[in-house]
Amino acid sequence: MEKNQIPTVLILGASGTIGKQLVYEMDGKPVNVRITSRKQEVVDRLCSEGKDCKFLDLDDPQTFALALAGVNRVFLLTGYTVGMLTQSKTLVDAAKKAGVSHIVHVGVFAEWDTTDAHFAWHQMIEKYIEASGIAWTHLHPNMFMEALTTAYLPKNLTFTTYWEDRRVGYIASSDIAAVAADVLVGGPERHAGEHYWMSVESYSGKEIAQLMSEVTGLEIKCEEKGIEEFKQLIEDWISKGADSWYASANIEFVKQMLDGRMSYMSMVQNDIPYILGRPAKTVKEFLEENKHALIASATQNE
Repeated sequence: MEKNQIPTVLILGASGTIGKQLVYEMDGKPVNVRITSRKQEVVDRLCSEGKDCKFLDLDDPQTFALALAGVNRVFLLTGYTVGMLTQSKTLVDAAKKAGVSHIVHVGVFAEWDTTDAHFAWHQMIEKYIEASGIAWTHLHPNMFMEALTTAYLPKNLTFTTYWEDRRVGYIASSDIAAVAADVLVGGPERHAGEHYWMSVESYSGKEIAQLMSEVTGLEIKCEEKGIEEFKQLIEDWISKGADSWYASANIEFVKQMLDGRMSYMSMVQNDIPYILGRPAKTVKEFLEENKHALIASATQNE
């Protein structure tokens, strides 16, 4: 179907952290890029700018057909709520009806028998995609480096971690986007049935604080908090509108980090050089890029 035509690629989450960078990466590539929005005014504006944009609301499957018409490849990325199960199931079904030939899904970095809820949701979606008969590629990123410049920004010259001295592997979202772009352009002939793992370097909280100190020239210490303090943080998230199922799953994540059931999160498993032919971004390089934000936050009193 795709051999004699330029494939059309549907990108979900084009306004998000990975999606924005993916759209940028796809610029100039031999594909037609179609993006979506659940806001009609955004669709109208982007269409007026000459972009291929369709209205799509993941919570309304009636919006899927027109968005998927003529699409060959789909980049599937959903929000972190239990709703991702229904959203992904119905979208995959619609993709099959529309004749989509390849789904590239962003999942999680986990063992196959994980018992953490929000990791298990992703794995159920993966199995559903595989059972659909559509060619698939699964991307498995570990902790986003962006967490270090958002939720875990240092405050009062202190970097806070909630899993004591446990190590975590990191990946830059820009590298996830670059891999996704390569897979979407290469298509199922090159990438069908592949699992790509992305965990570039592994650090403890104290080691992250040391890297932040080297980059900023400040003396940033690490405070190792535990599950009770994390529960307080989660209560604050919920009070601000976070999905309660997802919030509870995060508490389970910290529990399992502390008791060793998720020790695989510390693994380095880096497929990026094989796919892109270049090294992945390091944590220090990422921190250097965000040096001014780190300094501004670390020197600000809470």
